[in-house]
Amino acid sequence: MFVKHETIEKNAVLLAVLTTLTIAIGGIVELVPLFTIETTVEKVEGVRPYSPLELAGRDIYVREGCYTCHSQQIRALKDEVERYGHYSLAAESMYDRPFQWGSKRNGPDLARVGGKYSNDWHYAHLANPQSMVPESLMPRYAFLANREVDPARVARHLRANKTVGTPYTEEQVANVAADLAAQADVNAEPDALAKRYPKAVQVQGDGRRVTEMDALVAYLQVLGTMVDFTNPANEKLQQ
Repeated sequence: MFVKHETIEKNAVLLAVLTTLTIAIGGIVELVPLFTIETTVEKVEGVRPYSPLELAGRDIYVREGCYTCHSQQIRALKDEVERYGHYSLAAESMYDRPFQWGSKRNGPDLARVGGKYSNDWHYAHLANPQSMVPESLMPRYAFLANREVDPARVARHLRANKTVGTPYTEEQVANVAADLAAQADVNAEPDALAKRYPKAVQVQGDGRRVTEMDALVAYLQVLGTMVDFTNPANEKLQQ
């Protein structure tokens, strides 16, 4: 046995060929099973694609680098679950491209921040973080209230996501402008919006325009709210 090993180790070409063959076999064993199943992420009831306003808000969240200070992943550790809530599920990030799990927490984890604070709190906090949390290191984002969301751009984004597998329907793409306006105005009729995007939270826009501030608040308010962990159908998620 050792003689054969010595022969291989002294022959650079043979060693390279056998090493490549070993890696190739290992790679095939790892990758082939992935093509034999429908998806590598188990679907969970309640998880849906982002609404147009939430998707726009997510873009702003990424653009402004919020993920560099806030993670969106609650690990299955007792202290994290007690502080932030149920540990994160892979399915909750299935429509994120790229995911926003993060690796650093200058601020708290935001995986389940949706519904934790009121819309008013979020607007005030984004405009002047220190007015709500005096010790906060977060910069001010008041300028977002003066920048409008472009419906045409959001529609293109939905269609691009649809192309790569996000299950948006043609109806959802066609109603981007209406859904943006409906979710950014608490006085708007929410029925059509709620039918297309269950649990979409309406935010306090002025009813005349849709701002980037509205979009970011809508995104924050949906985080962690899609899965109902009190539903008996999701009992297995508690295990």
